[in-house]
Amino acid sequence: MLYFVNDYSEGVHEKILQHLIDTNMEQLAGYGMDHYCESAKEKIKKACGCEDAEVFLLTGGTQTNQIVIDTLLQPYEGVVAAQTGHVSTHEAGAIEFTGHKVLELPQKDGKICAADLQKLAERFYGDENHEHMVFPGMVYISHPTEYGTLYSRKELEELSAVCREYKMPLYLDGARLIYGIAAAETDVTLQDIAELCDVFYIGGTKAGALCGEAVVFTGDSMPKHFLTRVKQHGALLAKGRLVGVQFDALFTDELYKEIGRNAIETAAVLKKGLQEKGYRFLLESPTNQQFIILEDTRLEELRKDVQFSFWEKTDASHTAVRFATSWATRMEDVQKLLYLL
Repeated sequence: MLYFVNDYSEGVHEKILQHLIDTNMEQLAGYGMDHYCESAKEKIKKACGCEDAEVFLLTGGTQTNQIVIDTLLQPYEGVVAAQTGHVSTHEAGAIEFTGHKVLELPQKDGKICAADLQKLAERFYGDENHEHMVFPGMVYISHPTEYGTLYSRKELEELSAVCREYKMPLYLDGARLIYGIAAAETDVTLQDIAELCDVFYIGGTKAGALCGEAVVFTGDSMPKHFLTRVKQHGALLAKGRLVGVQFDALFTDELYKEIGRNAIETAAVLKKGLQEKGYRFLLESPTNQQFIILEDTRLEELRKDVQFSFWEKTDASHTAVRFATSWATRMEDVQKLLYLL
């Protein structure tokens, strides 16, 4: 059986695992107060080119989105996101569960644009009854998006300008950020993201770690008593070392770049092979997620040998499916998949 269902099927990259083994018997402070967590934070700040950033280590993506959004918003505010955004679709209403509405914007290939965001803000504040409505308190985007697409630096600059005009923090979900940075077509760096976003996170779970996400607050955007708020959400890990040791390894000798390259290189071979075989793509993705449209009969046949993700029905007899590569994807498995297809 070939596995292309997601980018976190395997356990952990061997260099991260070795760091966990090497530090296993050390007795360390709890709750992320150990020196490995501090080392990881300093390495992340250096990689972001943002020495005055505040970094906090959490364990999962939905948990991170919920905590960051809930702590940044006032009770009367909601978060603006694409209709296809992860917080809008695949998080089981986790944001609404905290009492905050997700205010959806139209999307194109998973992205929102500054013009639509500007219109939303103008329409809201131009309504004389807006005190009776949910305020747009912050903006959520993901990079790469749920469709594997990427924002350009220009698009981020435009979104950031609107956010700063209306004093809405710009929050970037970076669950797959390492793969976005590694993409050949991108003009966005980690330093650009730190410059243009008020808060973002660097995903570890989908980038070779057992678990873990590193939240980076730029400027003075970190909410007061954030650790206390994290604990209120039941998300303060007593053995904070678990995440700290992993990110310490990820950001040593640029392991995160090595991990990202493997996913992009194997996805590129898969994409080229699919193009040569004449498959129809749902959209153009430059990252580790590739979406093609299959006849339903062929889809069922393929499932006997390959695990992949259902994405959406395109018509009565065709379905868009996703193949995801990762840090662990072997080139020989890509060739086997292409042979089966």
